[in-house]
Amino acid sequence: MTLQEVWIRLSVVKRLDARRAEAIIRALFSHGNYSESELFCCGLLPEQITDFLKLNAQWISASLKWLERNNCHLVTYNSQLYPPLLSQISSPPLVLFVEGQPDLLSSPQLAMVGSRHFTHYGDQYAQVFAGGLVSSGFTVTSGLALGIDGISHKATLDAEGKTVAVLGSGLMNRYPPHHSALADRILEQGGALVSEHLVTMPPVAANFPRRNRIISGLSAGVLVVEATLRSGSLITARYALEQGREIFALPGPLGSQTSEGTHWLIRQGAYLVTEPNDIAEHIGSGLTWFPAITTSPAGKIPVNEKIYPSEAIFCAQDDEVELPFADVLANVEYEVTSVDVVAERAGQPVPEVVGKLLELELAGWIAAVPGGYVRIKRAGHVRRTNVLI
Repeated sequence: MTLQEVWIRLSVVKRLDARRAEAIIRALFSHGNYSESELFCCGLLPEQITDFLKLNAQWISASLKWLERNNCHLVTYNSQLYPPLLSQISSPPLVLFVEGQPDLLSSPQLAMVGSRHFTHYGDQYAQVFAGGLVSSGFTVTSGLALGIDGISHKATLDAEGKTVAVLGSGLMNRYPPHHSALADRILEQGGALVSEHLVTMPPVAANFPRRNRIISGLSAGVLVVEATLRSGSLITARYALEQGREIFALPGPLGSQTSEGTHWLIRQGAYLVTEPNDIAEHIGSGLTWFPAITTSPAGKIPVNEKIYPSEAIFCAQDDEVELPFADVLANVEYEVTSVDVVAERAGQPVPEVVGKLLELELAGWIAAVPGGYVRIKRAGHVRRTNVLI
């Protein structure tokens, strides 16, 4: 069994954390033994062992043959090409099947998402923002879906920029089929198609919401162009919030259903944007360019270290990501909010909330005023706890 096959088999094992899977792979490959007993000794449960050993041989064969093609790659969790931002999320994919340029996954990215049922307004401004983000040096990342996703990809390519498309299906089953030509154009212009699924995976509905965590996980921030209150784009926004990414929302005409979702996000603390520079200036103020990591003098790469591409890496500073008591802060308004109201919204006892409010005040997030507290610093990765996406 090759190392690639071991990674592929473990990638379909349910309820297996990527970090733990990496340690299991090292143990398995060093022993060269993939028996049921060895898998059990590595800590896999009986049902996980079944997932590993009983994976359809034709699916494995198809994936391995696909990897033999030009420009087709398997980026594993311990690979030097695995995107640093994605590795930081709570449930990073164990493997990524990548067609195109895998090093593009570590470039500075901004996700653009929106409704499939877009308006002329959304079409127009998706093009404006995609072109502006290209001019600011961003790779535009989206999901290849109909609507705003596809418009964003096309506008990026028209601006001679690079774009990454994250699929909810296998890369041999591009979805939607209508965008197969667009996918080809993405590859021709130096972009990348990405999926965590075996290349033979059909477009199963359940895969698409989880695909969104990769779109946001690859990116420094997410721009929602148009969205209804039931839009899948709000799922991407939810993942972005959980991952500490910034959320940007485009305001739309009052009364437009396709702007209800973006207006809701703005009320929750997302950044209202009216031009691409709003995003570039905000992201630039909270990110640091780190120099590329190089190998040791002997050219050896330690097993437990990742070596990144020669391009600079866009990473958020820790003090900009960490936020104390987000569940409490999310319920403090920009107008005066009493302690009792904050406690009721957060569903926590008043004495406990008082202590947290004091720490938030000391940290500079809120200010005490007559009658309660007001928020004094905007936090795009905070949402009210009494509203669910």
